[in-house]
Amino acid sequence: MAISRESARQILTILLAGGQGQRLRPLTERRAKPAVPFGGVYRIVDFTLSNCVNSYFRRIYVLTQYESVTLNRHLRDTWNILSPELGEFVDIVPPQQRLPSRWYLGTADAVFQNLYLLQQERPEWVLIVGGDHIYKMDYALLLEETVACGADVSIVCIDVPIEDAKSFGIMSVDEAQRITSFTEKPKHPTPMPGTPDRCLASMGIYLFRTEVLVRALVRDAKSPDSSKDFGKDIIPRLIEERGVRAYNINSEGQPGGGYWRDVGTLESYWEANMDLIARYPEFDLYDETWPIRSGTGHRPPAKICVSTEGTMGRFEQSLLAPGVVVSGGQVMRSIVGPRVEIHDASEVDECVIMGGCKIGKQVRLRRCVIEEQTVLPDGIEIGFDAEHDRERFTVTDNGVVVIPTRTPL
Repeated sequence: MAISRESARQILTILLAGGQGQRLRPLTERRAKPAVPFGGVYRIVDFTLSNCVNSYFRRIYVLTQYESVTLNRHLRDTWNILSPELGEFVDIVPPQQRLPSRWYLGTADAVFQNLYLLQQERPEWVLIVGGDHIYKMDYALLLEETVACGADVSIVCIDVPIEDAKSFGIMSVDEAQRITSFTEKPKHPTPMPGTPDRCLASMGIYLFRTEVLVRALVRDAKSPDSSKDFGKDIIPRLIEERGVRAYNINSEGQPGGGYWRDVGTLESYWEANMDLIARYPEFDLYDETWPIRSGTGHRPPAKICVSTEGTMGRFEQSLLAPGVVVSGGQVMRSIVGPRVEIHDASEVDECVIMGGCKIGKQVRLRRCVIEEQTVLPDGIEIGFDAEHDRERFTVTDNGVVVIPTRTPL
């Protein structure tokens, strides 16, 4: 669907970026989850914002709340590319406490407390998205199908293994893709017809006709029993009252090939990073037709060189960001962020190293996530002795070691 300048002004995007990200701690101790570095040169929020800009959904409000300083700085420095003269913007909206004097109680309450933005902009459609998923999607195709079917609400969905379904909102649909039931994080999920091992899961992306959204939020705000959440309260009630459609991210024309990752846990965060280093990755960062914008700034190219001791630096099947210097070290199956230094005889394997880290000499790292600006002294080994690692760091069930910036070493 070709979005004209005039029709684009009828679409407003609200990006929810206020969650605490408890399951990603310690990476979210000092930053909002959407601001966590990902893929070497990106922040998690860059993927959703790139989808918006590529779809010509360029009127975007970002609702922030917890630990928002890093996110605010990134949005200011990286996403000041739109044209206010054309009515385009990425605006940061902290909690205003205009009506109730409190923080956001849930996703629906966050939008309800900012209904004045809809009154100011008067869009015909409102897209609600999160800032903590890795995927590509052309939202214009979602809008086109929703309009063509005469629906007032659409929910973007993806089919997931039934063993993972307890973490999602699960829906059932009829032959016309109208949603007939919706249950948030069910204990006994309903499988897809004819596919007993998979379920249809909500991706937390909602497209509303504005008047429908406003009525639903106002009514929900008056309900004392509501948890103020889209998945638990708003969506189930709308399904009972009017036609709510499911839109599958695997639909024809979508640029991402159905790839979608919720990086809400340390394990899923590490796994999604590792997805990027495959020879032919499911998620292609090099697709020029659907670019993902990052804030790499003006940095020199990565450099791999011989150390002063004469050891040759090398890397294999890895992503190196600008400004990386590998001086006599070895980098294997890893993602290395900007300005990282890896020195003589050090070995890095299956690691995610964020920007500004200094890796000393003869360091051995395996299956680690290392936060920004961390300095590892000469000779340290991490990822080889799980019991010893747990005494010092956070270690996931599958043995991924997470090293925060201020950890004593």
